Amino acid sequence: MGDRLAASLAARGLSTVQDLWFLLPLRYEDRTRLTAIADLRSGEPAQVEGTVEAVERGFRYRPMLRVAVGDGSHRTVVLRFFHFRAAQVAQFRPGVRLRCFGTPRPGQHGLEIVHPSYRVLAADEDPALGESLDPVYPSIEGVGPATLRKLIGQALEKLPPAEALELLPHGTPGLAGLPGLRESLLVLHRPAPGEDLAALGAGTHPAQRRLALEELLAHHLGLRRQRLAQQQLRARALDGPGELARRLRAQLPFALTGAQQRVYQQVRADLARPSPMQRLVQGDVGSGKTVVAALAATLAVEQGGQVALAAPTELLAEQHLANLRAWLEPLGIRVAWLAGKVTGKARAAALADVASGAAQVVVGTHALMQEGVAFHDLVLVIVDEQHRFGVQQRLALRDKGPAHGHVPHQLVMTATPIPRTLAMTAYADLDVSAIDELPPGRTPVQTVAVSADRRPELVERIRVACAEGRQVYWVCTLIEEAEEPGKGQGPGLQAQAAERTFEQLTAQLPGVRVGLVHGRMKASGKQAAMRAFKDGHTDLLVATTVIEVGVDVPNASLMIIENAERLGLAQLHQLRGRVGRGAAASSCVLLYQPPLSATARQRLDVLRRTGDGFVIAEEDLKLRGPGELLGTRQTGLAAFRIADLARDADLLPKVHQLADRLLTSAPDVADRVIARWIGGAARYAGA
Repeated sequence: MGDRLAASLAARGLSTVQDLWFLLPLRYEDRTRLTAIADLRSGEPAQVEGTVEAVERGFRYRPMLRVAVGDGSHRTVVLRFFHFRAAQVAQFRPGVRLRCFGTPRPGQHGLEIVHPSYRVLAADEDPALGESLDPVYPSIEGVGPATLRKLIGQALEKLPPAEALELLPHGTPGLAGLPGLRESLLVLHRPAPGEDLAALGAGTHPAQRRLALEELLAHHLGLRRQRLAQQQLRARALDGPGELARRLRAQLPFALTGAQQRVYQQVRADLARPSPMQRLVQGDVGSGKTVVAALAATLAVEQGGQVALAAPTELLAEQHLANLRAWLEPLGIRVAWLAGKVTGKARAAALADVASGAAQVVVGTHALMQEGVAFHDLVLVIVDEQHRFGVQQRLALRDKGPAHGHVPHQLVMTATPIPRTLAMTAYADLDVSAIDELPPGRTPVQTVAVSADRRPELVERIRVACAEGRQVYWVCTLIEEAEEPGKGQGPGLQAQAAERTFEQLTAQLPGVRVGLVHGRMKASGKQAAMRAFKDGHTDLLVATTVIEVGVDVPNASLMIIENAERLGLAQLHQLRGRVGRGAAASSCVLLYQPPLSATARQRLDVLRRTGDGFVIAEEDLKLRGPGELLGTRQTGLAAFRIADLARDADLLPKVHQLADRLLTSAPDVADRVIARWIGGAARYAGA
């Protein structure tokens, strides 16, 4: 192939013949038979053959071409085109024979197919029907669909014999009843007319299961390898007496929960070893992860080392800074602040303190990872909401630690509880701890779902809450009217815009101080709006989902989430966690636009029933799949090509058994499985 075509494929990660084997179709089109126009069914793709009976070219909002095709059955189907050329119009003369493929839908005059694929037939032409289902591959910029099909066809001709292609030996547990790899690839690229299209569409066909098993195995092996490599590295054993930690616990105005004590002991045991800790601490919003991080920091400082804590936003980092200074400075521990807005002399002084070791704990944002930041002796890295950082950034921070042949211990925190099945697979390189108990005194947030037509009642409820000195969040899911309709919205869903809601509520609540924050504001504007709310200068904050991971405002006791049906469970739960952080009874109102889809109804019901983030995460996995939960694009886990962690969760026990077996008895095979499915991405997996 030419250089330009090769470059287009390489940009999509396709550089070998093997890559083309594993580029699987998104769906299939059945051109192996013809369907009579009278037998067409709405929503079912079909191939028809007939004669052009009428052509109409018009303009309603935009150019439109309608072609009526009949096959002698006294029924017609209309082909509708919105994008067409004059030469195309000339093809459609009455009497011309066509063979077309598409999905019929109800139109003004019976069924119609929008933008079908079609072929003009000569008067005496009778082309053969397809022998197998036609695959439809993902679109690749610069590569036409026909070219891609041809290339993949040529690649399949080079498939080696079954025994040469198979990496997993015959009789491998977990493969019983599944086809071999070669057979699976041929079935998926060239399925016979009798194959189960419904199973292929759902991803449950045995051929797909066979590939999913091997792909899940490759990812799991990659992470296990990463873990083994980490264990070969050396870290400073932080095994001091823990006197600073004891003093910190004594001065705290609250007692640790049982879950916090358990997780702290796990962290302490990890830090005492001479290999680097790799621990993920997950816990709901408000479960007290920061206190555990502070206790870990005292163990590092007691041994003369430095600690870095990175958070994804300045506001969240500032919150950690305030907590750590309040807890650690009375113990004589110096806490420094390094973020984008720290500039000039203040930045130079902070950098000098970090480089000399005078700053024992350094809190910051992405600024911590920049080249100019040098640590004296970094022994512990704490990353909050790690999935919000890019892989390169986390590697850059970890690489600031090596001193005397040591790498820093890593403690990762997340407020997004991760289901056990996901954690075992996606975080196989980490030990996972859960703070699954909220501090005493926390009142559960009462959650109700309310139709949008009851909005006036909510405005009155806000008036009463603010008059009593309480604060309120109103969360919107779009910023302004001009946002493109139809993107991520259900049909006809009129999502309220934050800016319009801000204007409306300001007019409806004259005595209430209303603030506005959304993602398109400059960082300084966002910070100012959030700070005004935190400091009590604003009563009602109208916001988009930028507050999902944000500040702690104990006085906020009412949250209204508009168009709640548009958000996933995990995100709704995160937003709800912004209230219920003080002593006052708190409420969350899920405002929805009827009618609700079945999935949206399930989501809102789950939230009403439980406040347990771990239960919600399991439900979210079932309803929505793993991509959102893991923030896959940023974790450094290469996206799955075939496997789906929610759909294929039942394969995971087999995957774990297989991985144990290969790592023990056939490490060379494990390497080849990783190389086939992940390649160079494996080195990022444990970043």
